[in-house]
Amino acid sequence: MAGGKLTPRQKMINLMYLVFIAMLALNMSKEVLTAFGILNNKIVESNSVADVRNDSSFQQLAQKAQDQPLQFGAKKEKVDKIRALCKEYTTYIEKLKTDFTKEYPLNEDGNLPFESMDKGDKVDEKWFEGDKPSKDGQEFLDRMRNFVEKVKEIGGSAISEPELKKIQNRFATMPVKSKSAGATLNWLDYNFKGFPLIATITKLSQLQSDIKTTESDIIAGMFQSDLVAAASLTAYQPIVVPEKTAFFQGEAVKGKIILGKFDPNLVAKSVVVNGVSVPAKAGQADFSFGAGAVGEHEITGSFNFDENGKVISLPIKGNYVVVPQPKSANISADKMNVVYRGLPNPMTISFAGISDDKVSASAPGLTRATGTGKYNLNPGSGTEVKVSVTAKLPDGKPVSDSKIFRIKNIPAPAGAIGGVTGVQKGAKSRLEVSQISAQLQDFLYDLNFQVTRFSFKVPGQAAIIVSGDRVNAQCKAALARATKGDQISIFDIKTKIMGTTANIVPKDAAPVIYEIQ
Repeated sequence: MAGGKLTPRQKMINLMYLVFIAMLALNMSKEVLTAFGILNNKIVESNSVADVRNDSSFQQLAQKAQDQPLQFGAKKEKVDKIRALCKEYTTYIEKLKTDFTKEYPLNEDGNLPFESMDKGDKVDEKWFEGDKPSKDGQEFLDRMRNFVEKVKEIGGSAISEPELKKIQNRFATMPVKSKSAGATLNWLDYNFKGFPLIATITKLSQLQSDIKTTESDIIAGMFQSDLVAAASLTAYQPIVVPEKTAFFQGEAVKGKIILGKFDPNLVAKSVVVNGVSVPAKAGQADFSFGAGAVGEHEITGSFNFDENGKVISLPIKGNYVVVPQPKSANISADKMNVVYRGLPNPMTISFAGISDDKVSASAPGLTRATGTGKYNLNPGSGTEVKVSVTAKLPDGKPVSDSKIFRIKNIPAPAGAIGGVTGVQKGAKSRLEVSQISAQLQDFLYDLNFQVTRFSFKVPGQAAIIVSGDRVNAQCKAALARATKGDQISIFDIKTKIMGTTANIVPKDAAPVIYEIQ
């Protein structure tokens, strides 16, 4: 690690790092080595299961590509190339594992001698030259980086941005800041240099697992898993989608029958709804008939396709409810059955069966919010607020309704040390670095409180007033004189609400106690 032009300080850091690694190797227990070996076996076993699963998904895709080449052919070609890339990379890693372990014969159970694989000399000699990767080590890094680039090149837009980001993170080789070495190390050094051989083998097995996971994720991402598994038109499910969930008497019931897996290339031979043939379109059919009397009604029928010389009938089954015209509004608080002073209480206000543009609401402090029927109510003084609603029915007649809500103040929060309320116990050092905070317990709103001031009291000493949310030097000096069993009181906790339009001054937070151990 001392190669190149290094400062005396860097040479010392490198020397200490080598000493640390040597101590780690000397103290590596047999139990730890065995644990690595057991973990490696489990990963290898899991990789075998992943191979079977990936092969099964691909075979189903291949069958669909043969049956419907326009729909699945291009995607199968991409998957073919990615699978070949994954196989080549996995084989390369398997050869590394074989080379590293060829001097370690398997025991009668077919396992490597885990407890004997406590040295990493073979890996270090192959992958490192001083502080830099060797030619073989650089090849290992380049293959990992090139794998991601080739996956991106082959997949193109068929791989979503979030999925590509996951793959890039999975095979990232950025430098790592090492706490033990006190410096930033390159990725290869941090993960493999000086480690026991069994640990390296386990990491390589995990890398193979990442490759197989990538292959599986790409297939699932491209074909939404159910597309890959689809082997017949029987996997398609017709779905009844009415224009709305309920209809007034005298209205026409309108909607669509669509397939769960919509495909513009699929056109049914015929569609029958409630005994009447309706026009078939690409993957769907429109329908229209009288709503009927008040109550629940069924929609039945079938989508009929030709497949392999046979007629495949997919049953249609749905229902709708006819309701009378509304006479009262539906008004509800989204969070609770009361509203809180100083907060923009979210509310949903609507009339059943009437569009939002024909509904209006009013109350002191009530304003429109984003979304259908969404409002915010910020009540002022008093103990109650009345919300009034008016709407226009389809025939033009007006209807109205109202509801009264109770107004309550926001309760006082509870003081907390390091995010924990009540009485705590611990060392002085923990209290010195912990943040003083405040929390509303069992409250439906997610409010963030920032502590702006508090009082700090050590038994036998004067109370100290602190600005901010952490103990200051004066508190630390008083704390230094505290003894085991002393209970430190933090009280008079002043706060303000952050990240909301709340226009209120919160009550003082409840005190919190910290007992010195």
